[in-house]
Amino acid sequence: MRAQGFSRYVLNTLPQSHKLNQLAIDFNAGIGATEMLGKANYIALVGGGKNPKFPINKLIIWDDAKQFAAVTLEFPTQVLQSRLSRSQILIALHNTISLYAFSSPPQKVSSFETADNPSGLCSLGSKIIAFPGRTPGQVQIVEIGSGNVSIIPAHSTPLKAMTLSPNGEILATASETGTLIRLFSTTNCARIAELRRGVDPAAIFSLAISPSNTLLAVTSDKATLHVFDLPHSNSTSTSTSQKKSTTTTAIPNSRSSSPYSTLSIPQNTSISNKQKYGILSRLPLLPRLFSDTYSFASAPISIDDDPYSSLSLNGSAKPSVPIPGIPGGKARKGVVGWLDESTIVVVGAGRDGRWEKFVVGFGEGGRWVGRQGWKRYLGV
Repeated sequence: MRAQGFSRYVLNTLPQSHKLNQLAIDFNAGIGATEMLGKANYIALVGGGKNPKFPINKLIIWDDAKQFAAVTLEFPTQVLQSRLSRSQILIALHNTISLYAFSSPPQKVSSFETADNPSGLCSLGSKIIAFPGRTPGQVQIVEIGSGNVSIIPAHSTPLKAMTLSPNGEILATASETGTLIRLFSTTNCARIAELRRGVDPAAIFSLAISPSNTLLAVTSDKATLHVFDLPHSNSTSTSTSQKKSTTTTAIPNSRSSSPYSTLSIPQNTSISNKQKYGILSRLPLLPRLFSDTYSFASAPISIDDDPYSSLSLNGSAKPSVPIPGIPGGKARKGVVGWLDESTIVVVGAGRDGRWEKFVVGFGEGGRWVGRQGWKRYLGV
């Protein structure tokens, strides 16, 4: 996202590498939120900043091939976020979630009330949608076909992040406390796991589940990327490892901060991290943090630059000023996504906006995650 337009990055998957091709559109006006429809030419845009390109209460579906606004949806309040599929459009307002059929023109399917949702949290799957409930900490899951609604009491404090697995079977959530990530089955709403990010409270930036639904990546304001195993992932990876236990991938060292030039990427991820505290995890009466499931690997991410403050003439930082038209008033940091089963990208906004590439590897000491490279993407 750019202050005066937007940049679209298209991933070309090549043998042994990934290449991002940048396509920049300069509107000479602000964009507050964007959402891509996979690699298709449609991009959802919402105006933002001091000079917004579009009204902040309108969602624009931009046709990047023909360079025009193909669809415009207007709402009574600010559009905070949207999600797109080839058949559905999901829009989040501060207290409302609206679902539209992606048609010409779009047809409204349903609308739901939510608790305060300043970050515009919502997730769109092929068969279900997930978003905050009417009570803080709750999640509503709605079946798109039938309209059936299920309520999950996920947390006792308001939600901060959520995501659906690619197959739509697992929902991951985090609250404003930020110490625990909880996993729920979307078929019966049962809690299937609880993962501990840490002991101290933190603001969770982003959650993302790998393409095979076996790993979870988490970023937070502790400037850390955590990678967890998801339940039942071991059985899948074990069957794969019977054919080939380890593959070796050559990674170029260009712009890389990682000491590794050749990485062994594990296919067998059966190493457990549940016993982080060894025998202490099996002793009764100790605090639960000793027996909780922790990430099997973590790595630092870059969040040094404050994207919503500026410097005064003497070089000192001015007080933070909310950015108009941006959900929460702050440019996003630590947005995480998976390129493949062993490659993670973390994107951060601000004056020093950049994306960082991380690789999940395997060594004698077990699995690890390390930064393979990074690149600035904003020309400001």
